[in-house]
Amino acid sequence: MSVGLQLSLQFGRFQGAEVHRALLRRARVARWVSHALERPGAEVAVRVVGEDEGRAMNSQYRGKDYATNVLTFDYTRVPVLACDLVLCAPVVAREAGEQGKTLEAHYAHLLVHGTLHAQGWDHERGEADALAMEALEVLLLESLGYANPY
Repeated sequence: MSVGLQLSLQFGRFQGAEVHRALLRRARVARWVSHALERPGAEVAVRVVGEDEGRAMNSQYRGKDYATNVLTFDYTRVPVLACDLVLCAPVVAREAGEQGKTLEAHYAHLLVHGTLHAQGWDHERGEADALAMEALEVLLLESLGYANPY
């Protein structure tokens, strides 16, 4: 018997949170995360935070003193994937504008990206790994109806 996606969707308190909350409906987030799962069964918490919380988490867990777009915390991969994905809303919005993407398309990309990281994909180990991960992201996003994010 396979277990489906168990999704917890959380929003921190930050200016403009209502825009992100309206866009990131549970069904939409679940669709994006589920689409990136390599096998059924996952417990995923998605937390959308402001710049201060994003910066504090990136500093605490990665030793980098800035807010980043997505942080992935993977706890287990078998028998069920368990992970947290933390997205910094102001960074995501800023990047979407800079890259000429809709906020929706950028969130879709980052949730697929973070879900792949939680399953062991890594673009920082070398060029071959980065190219393989990016190619998979492009395929997954195209099958969801989004353009190549790169």
